[in-house]
Amino acid sequence: MADAQTLSRRSLPAMLTARRGGASWHWTDIFTYVYLFFGVLLMFGPVIWLALSSFKTPAGLLEFPPTLLPLGQIEVEVEGHDKPLPLYKVTMEDGSVRELAQIRRIGIIAQMVDPAEPDTSIKVPIASREPIREFRVAWENYTKPLERFNFLTYLNNSVIVTVVATLITLLINSMAAYGLAIYEFKGRNAVMLFVIGTLMIPITIILVPAYLVVTQLNMVNTLWAVILPGAATPTGVFLLRQYMLTLPRDLIEAARMDKASEWAIYWRIVLPLSLPAIAVLAIFSVMWRWNDFLWPLVVLNRSEVYTLQIGLNAFQGELDVQWHYVLAMTVVTLIPVALVFAFLQRFITTGIASTGMK
Repeated sequence: MADAQTLSRRSLPAMLTARRGGASWHWTDIFTYVYLFFGVLLMFGPVIWLALSSFKTPAGLLEFPPTLLPLGQIEVEVEGHDKPLPLYKVTMEDGSVRELAQIRRIGIIAQMVDPAEPDTSIKVPIASREPIREFRVAWENYTKPLERFNFLTYLNNSVIVTVVATLITLLINSMAAYGLAIYEFKGRNAVMLFVIGTLMIPITIILVPAYLVVTQLNMVNTLWAVILPGAATPTGVFLLRQYMLTLPRDLIEAARMDKASEWAIYWRIVLPLSLPAIAVLAIFSVMWRWNDFLWPLVVLNRSEVYTLQIGLNAFQGELDVQWHYVLAMTVVTLIPVALVFAFLQRFITTGIASTGMK
């Protein structure tokens, strides 16, 4: 613990430039930094690409080869044309380079015009032209969905489903794990084996029975239809039960000798000691609920109760997909999950360091 506190007091540059060999470089230092660099690139590279692509225009997303930064083609006003024309850098037959605006393209030939001489058009092969672009952020990818779609309604529904479902999941799973970890009875391992065995059942098998149950309870087209069916998860029961098995039994027996009720032991002793595992399960539950698509698609048919993932499907038409809106709203959907992980990860690291012992 003292080493961790000492490390935390060191400056970030000193930590990033630390070397095993002291003043000189060791081959393990080079290998470690290369390994960490590629690890960071693999983990955060797609996220960075997604964030930068969300600011691109529809034309920028279709460019090949793709560009990392959001670039937009420069357009100029040309006399005699109602709309601005895209500007290109054209290599002429004599080797000179001119900046011309494109009027139209016919096959492999582009009809272009010099903005300074709008009366004379020039035909050039499209292979000899290169678009002139500038750094341009398409903020409308974020603003227009808020104006044209019920994005805030979808966001509010997703927040309600995620928060309520996560709280119910933590309560039910922790109570089941408490019974399977603290109590000793015949068949305890068999029950746990049965719980784990349900992980092998794919959701497509239970989709129809679950839908029939939800229909009989008149919960179709309500948020409760999304919240309740997946409240008890075998993964959560297994995770919490394995962690509760490491808790000191003497502490629980001492509480029973002091006439503490089982509810008091569960609520005031076991749950506080199991906070690291509960934090991990909370992260998993938030990710499951926030990203769930198939089950909400089945039980929700009215747009006013759509979750965010179902609402994003509205940007996909029969013949066209508005990728610039999809990417922008996907970035927005990642923010709550990232905030939850950033908040709970400190509980995870603290719990691992203390191994659940207080």
